Amino acid sequence: MQRQYDFNKELRELEEDKVFDECGVVGVYAPGKPDIARSVYYGLHSLQHRGQESAGIASNKGGKIQYYKEMGLVQEVFNDEIIERLQGDISIGHVRYSTCGESHAVNAMPLVVYHKGGSLALAHNGNLVNAMLLREEMQDRGVIFQTSIDSEIIAALIARYIRDNSIEDSIVKTLEQVKGAYALVITSGDKLIGVRDPNGIRPLCIGKTREGYILSSESCIFPLLGATFLRDVEPGEMIIIEDGELKSIRFQKGQKKAICAFEYVYLARPDSDMDGKSVYMARSQAGRILAKEHPVEADMVIAVPDSGTVAAIGYAEASGIPFGEGLIKNRYVGRTFIQPDQRMRELSVRLKLNVLKDSVKGKRIIMVDDSIVRGTTSGKIVTMLKDAGAKEVHVRVSSPPVTHSCHFGIDTPNSDKLVASRHTVEEIRQMIGADSLGYLSIEGLLEAIGIGKEKICVACFNGNYPMPLPDEIAKDKCMTEEREDY
Repeated sequence: MQRQYDFNKELRELEEDKVFDECGVVGVYAPGKPDIARSVYYGLHSLQHRGQESAGIASNKGGKIQYYKEMGLVQEVFNDEIIERLQGDISIGHVRYSTCGESHAVNAMPLVVYHKGGSLALAHNGNLVNAMLLREEMQDRGVIFQTSIDSEIIAALIARYIRDNSIEDSIVKTLEQVKGAYALVITSGDKLIGVRDPNGIRPLCIGKTREGYILSSESCIFPLLGATFLRDVEPGEMIIIEDGELKSIRFQKGQKKAICAFEYVYLARPDSDMDGKSVYMARSQAGRILAKEHPVEADMVIAVPDSGTVAAIGYAEASGIPFGEGLIKNRYVGRTFIQPDQRMRELSVRLKLNVLKDSVKGKRIIMVDDSIVRGTTSGKIVTMLKDAGAKEVHVRVSSPPVTHSCHFGIDTPNSDKLVASRHTVEEIRQMIGADSLGYLSIEGLLEAIGIGKEKICVACFNGNYPMPLPDEIAKDKCMTEEREDY
């Protein structure tokens, strides 16, 4: 079978190697409020940056769950008719980018499981490192799986234990077996439940509304939904919302806190706060420290939009070099082109970014971006800037070199595809054609985040993972074969 060219994937990889997508989860508890699914819909809009492959909403009315999920962006998947059908007192939602499991509608979330005591819906952000082992053990016992995602393992284990236990005890027994990163929102019976992994790798926070509570991957959704930020869910904590009250259970203590550094570098929206730190301020401070670590004489600082913008502004402020626009991003490219011709493929970077020639001509440019992963696009952007008349192009990166794969829910390539795992900084500079190249140090990034270096996971920069990894993980990041898009 001849593989169909996936232009959306091509653009995703070429967007300065921005493949750091994962998932976003949201849960709303608001008994008696009409259109609760609409609140989740708007919340998922605010979390769309965390996943663009599929979207889903499940609503719970008196223990009966209705759901709808499909491939596509939130606004493509849902319409008024669908939202009207999803009536309930509790609703959860999910946007997905497939880090494990095929990119297919059957793997979209929330997952809805029917068991002896009723039903439950589950949405998961993260990745289990022992998923392959658990799946094989469960299949040997006769368990049949409908999807290829590790989230179904969690749902199946909960459904097994719930025959003889409460939903809370069933979740705790399940979490005693799974290892990895997870932020979960679950609804069953008349409860909304949120869970964060013992290391706190994946984020989850709590908001309060007049009608009830909201659980979300990021705090940026709270102003939109009229909620007040309460706090982050602590690592190893389960939040149970029932009868209008919020209860906390600490199911595991003593693990090292290991919040994902890339939430602050790239993943989270700048207007979110995570674990007591403003994402915007962390990125701005990263740019400031980068200017001190890698100064250079230049005429203008520009950003690779949009994820490099805040760091570029910080770099400009610290260096005293003016910030200006040199690259314009086309935000509407990526979902229209299905099978473009070869010329279209060659134009893919120019479809995504365009140079402001009058702004860069004859100038020494500092180009700030948040990361370089494969290195495929940086060189094309440098060439575009020089073709437009830039006298010099100095590349500055507001994170350290990415040398190791993530196994905890972020879609980074295997190590052999990470340019910094195979080449020195000078070799990368030559490859991309920059006049100079400077990365932020790990120490500089930890200082910029500012919540304690012992609380941040920087494994993608140094290989020091927060937990032991099974041997098979070194070969395959997922429990399934490497995904192919057709």
